[in-house]
Amino acid sequence: MEKNKIYEEKTVHNFRALVSSCTKEYGSRIAFTIKDKEKKLHDISFIDFENNIKELGSSLLDLGLEGKKIAIVAPDRYEWCCSYFAISTSNCIVVPLDYLLPKIEMIRLIIESQVDAVIFDQKYMDWMQEAFNNKDSALKKLICMDYTSDMNNVLSFSNLLKKGRTLIDNNLSKYDSVNIDNNALSILIYTSGTTNNPKAVMLSQDNICSNLSAMTTLIKYKPNDSILVFLPLHHTLACLASFIFCYYTGFRICFADSIKDVGKNLVEYKISGLVCVPAVLEIMYKQIIKGVKKSGKYIPFKILCAISNFLRIFHIDLRRKFFKEVLDNLGGNMRTIIYGSASSDKKVIHLFNTIGIDMIQGYGLTETSPVIACENDKYHKETGSSGFPLYNEQVKIDNPDENGIGEILVKGPNVMLGYYNNPEATKSAFRDGWFCTGDLGRFDKDGSLFITGRIKDLIVLSNGKKVFPEELEALLNKSELISESMIYQYNDKVCAKIVYSQDNPVIKNMSEKEIHDAIDAEIKNINKSLPLYKYIREFTITDEALIKTTTQKIKRHEEMKKILG
Repeated sequence: MEKNKIYEEKTVHNFRALVSSCTKEYGSRIAFTIKDKEKKLHDISFIDFENNIKELGSSLLDLGLEGKKIAIVAPDRYEWCCSYFAISTSNCIVVPLDYLLPKIEMIRLIIESQVDAVIFDQKYMDWMQEAFNNKDSALKKLICMDYTSDMNNVLSFSNLLKKGRTLIDNNLSKYDSVNIDNNALSILIYTSGTTNNPKAVMLSQDNICSNLSAMTTLIKYKPNDSILVFLPLHHTLACLASFIFCYYTGFRICFADSIKDVGKNLVEYKISGLVCVPAVLEIMYKQIIKGVKKSGKYIPFKILCAISNFLRIFHIDLRRKFFKEVLDNLGGNMRTIIYGSASSDKKVIHLFNTIGIDMIQGYGLTETSPVIACENDKYHKETGSSGFPLYNEQVKIDNPDENGIGEILVKGPNVMLGYYNNPEATKSAFRDGWFCTGDLGRFDKDGSLFITGRIKDLIVLSNGKKVFPEELEALLNKSELISESMIYQYNDKVCAKIVYSQDNPVIKNMSEKEIHDAIDAEIKNINKSLPLYKYIREFTITDEALIKTTTQKIKRHEEMKKILG
């Protein structure tokens, strides 16, 4: 059996076929459970979801938007998912924008991408009106998800559903006569911009569907599984893994009330699956350990962990019995977490695996739709591996050094069409037909891919020695005194900016000098385990969180601006 293809593939090439196949296969099964403004729960079936997609799509076509770009600006919610498929299955181009962007940046992207319409959450009404009235804007239609009736120049989302239903009932809808080109531009999505300004990535439906189809060979779910969506859906990983993939495999999709309510929502919806970034896993890990310690059962818990892991050597799995109390605090059904965007601390992954939650790490970029490599139900490690490249992609390490580390290059049906209105950036992103990820990595003897860092973040000292910031940050972040950290180079020295943990009760009773001295002792201890050239020579401390993207990646270029003044 291939390590990167353990199940039979469920193949699809465009979103129309995807939606149709889900309705046919799952029918009246619950696709979404949503909350109304009064906090009452409502179930939406797969049939109802497709009907809403067709209704909204019919109205968008009736508004003359075929072939046009339509942005979505909203937190995660049912209307976001409905809009995404309605736009793309109506032969329009969907432009998912980061709803957490500052106003000036949001309006800039709306103008730059020349969107003709935007579907948005009511919170952004003033911003959208400002964009609409900007002389450089191409906006012609504003559609509010929350309006129950049309007002001034703003159309109501719910009204468009009703109008679409009327068009369909009277055989006036153009929806069914629209032809979808699987390989044409269908999704225009901006990168997170951790190292520079975000670029607009052009993806086709086949790009994403090739990735989706390959993922069905790696992970299987059960008919009663539920996913909690809380990562922003404008991000490619969240969109594919927690929305499109889960919808395609028959999940019930639920939405977190907020990031602070994730724990409560896990219990409320009896969630069995999550898609996470390491920063969220760290928070969950700390909460679990804190809860166990508070209960006074930390030592028995550690003993059970050791016994459980020993029994698993002999294929005896009693994790869900041993750790029922802990799992009940997570809703009782939690069993799989897919995580990506960055590698996570091994102790965090080990704990979740130990208590009965299987951890599956993936790696990818917006430009690759997004998954390049992924662990699966049968093969996953706790060593920081991102798993095996997807079976329908080619991945190689370019110009590897003595440790086998080099730039990761990719070929396959998932690779983007290019960058929007940026032929120079598109040209520089490819080398002899291979997409250059800008990430450094290596393969182990089993063929697992390990990510070691970003080329742009790599520190090269004057003696030619190379330092991977992520490696040192992982060591620093293990300290209970440290909340997060960033390694950088200054005057040919390895330096660190450290955010100390305000939640640590020890730190609460310390002066800033005492905190500095305690962290200095931690760093000296870490340095003992490192080669001399990797020593952290200087550091600063702060209680202010590092600047990050909405998926919690450090914006290093912005932090360096602050550091250098």
